[in-house]
Amino acid sequence: MEEGKLTVRSVERALDILLCFTKNVDLGLTEIAGQIGLHKSTVHRLLATLEEKGFVTRDVATEKYRLGMRVWELSVHMSRSDDPAILLLPAMERLRDRLGETVSLYLLEGKERLRIQAVQSNQAIRRVAQVGARLPLFVGASSKVLVAFASLAQQEEILNDPEWSAIYDGDEYMEMLRKIQEKGYATSFEEREPGAAAIAVPIVNSQGVMTAALSLSGPVSRLSSETLEQYAPVLIETAREMGLMIP
Repeated sequence: MEEGKLTVRSVERALDILLCFTKNVDLGLTEIAGQIGLHKSTVHRLLATLEEKGFVTRDVATEKYRLGMRVWELSVHMSRSDDPAILLLPAMERLRDRLGETVSLYLLEGKERLRIQAVQSNQAIRRVAQVGARLPLFVGASSKVLVAFASLAQQEEILNDPEWSAIYDGDEYMEMLRKIQEKGYATSFEEREPGAAAIAVPIVNSQGVMTAALSLSGPVSRLSSETLEQYAPVLIETAREMGLMIP
């Protein structure tokens, strides 16, 4: 009986840790321990288990924790009004109907981007985007946006990866990110897929934190650089409206 009580208490404590992130994007070990009133050694063990299971992820640069994608993977099986993949779907459909191309929603997950929602173009020749796909951050308009508008700690973790130095010149890449931040959007032409072009913008929530990237993609035969430049204000305004919907 005593062992059962201890097991339940451990679950309660783990849930208390997860609930700490209802008001904060990322937290340090000391902050979490202070919020739930436990010794740091106990909290550290619980965080290690939650990290192993994918419910939290740790930023190696700042030693801070944030919710992991396993939380999202659970949420996709629920029809929740505050789930971005569900909440933003109508706006994505309106954008698709207005501009006629495939619209996708991406989250930053470590050194990858995860497509959590997509609305396919109705045109005969179109780019099909699969929901749930994990893609590298090395290429693509959405990747550029997710890196450009990530926190400095996230940027450092990504750019310190040895694979990056083999692909990009550091100074040139940082200058590209600066220009994306100034313009508010990024474009790509056949960077990941032959014949495909895309434009992406950040979605920033009411707290001023980037939560996702909104992208529009299609064949290069329809999406020239001039066309994407014309579409940019439409995507930026749509993303602004989306950001107001996200807590």
